[in-house]
Amino acid sequence: MRDEDVQFFRNELLRELKNLTLKADIAAGELIDADTIHEADPLDRAMEEQARDRRLHFQNRDRKLIAKIQSCLEAIEEGEYGICQACEEPISLARLRARPVTSYCIDCKTEQESYEKMTGS
Repeated sequence: MRDEDVQFFRNELLRELKNLTLKADIAAGELIDADTIHEADPLDRAMEEQARDRRLHFQNRDRKLIAKIQSCLEAIEEGEYGICQACEEPISLARLRARPVTSYCIDCKTEQESYEKMTGS
């Protein structure tokens, strides 16, 4: 991979990390505020609890994505970004553009998903 490509992905990953970190800070504040709401009506409480659970789910998903981004940034620093973890071949630039946090080439990822579908794991 060319240096310009590596720099492009580094910038994209850093931009996304910044956005997710800002989003996480805002979401944390919203959860704190939501904890102070005590609806008297059971239906209102249930709806608020459902909304809170949904926010927690999205926060957890974002936290996992932040960890993947940080891992990719470390791989860039180590010169290992864009190398498939399974077959150790280069991941195509098209795949990296579509999903910069991927750690598998399309063939290995397809094989992994097929295996997971067959085994249910």
